[in-house]
Amino acid sequence: MLIALLTLFLWSFLAATVLPLSSEAPLIVYVRSYHQITIPVLVATVGNYFGACTTYWLARRTAQALGRGQEAANSTTRSARLMRRFGQPILLLSWVPVLGDALVALAGAMRMPFGVFSLWIAIGKGLRYLAVAWAASAV
Repeated sequence: MLIALLTLFLWSFLAATVLPLSSEAPLIVYVRSYHQITIPVLVATVGNYFGACTTYWLARRTAQALGRGQEAANSTTRSARLMRRFGQPILLLSWVPVLGDALVALAGAMRMPFGVFSLWIAIGKGLRYLAVAWAASAV
């Protein structure tokens, strides 16, 4: 069981980076195999949160090195428009494929305060994993 949780954590971490992975499948397999929800949801959420933090910090450092933080805020990309329109709560959608990675990177490039970033990311990812685990256990 410990190996399965470690695998879930690592897979969730990697899925939150720009790698094209889905973290829902390992969570579903774990929930269906071990008939647990709380622990795997916490493990997947923490792993995915740390992966998002990695993307955030890489984008922040890159924008800082290139001197392009303000350019990111003024960008016309879909993620920048959403960030300007809905503000920081848009990070609740950080789990959405492709768009979520862009939102996380944009938050880093725009130098969003890390505490605020963490709050919205953790809530969004946790609720998504809770919904997936609940659905997997109900089937």
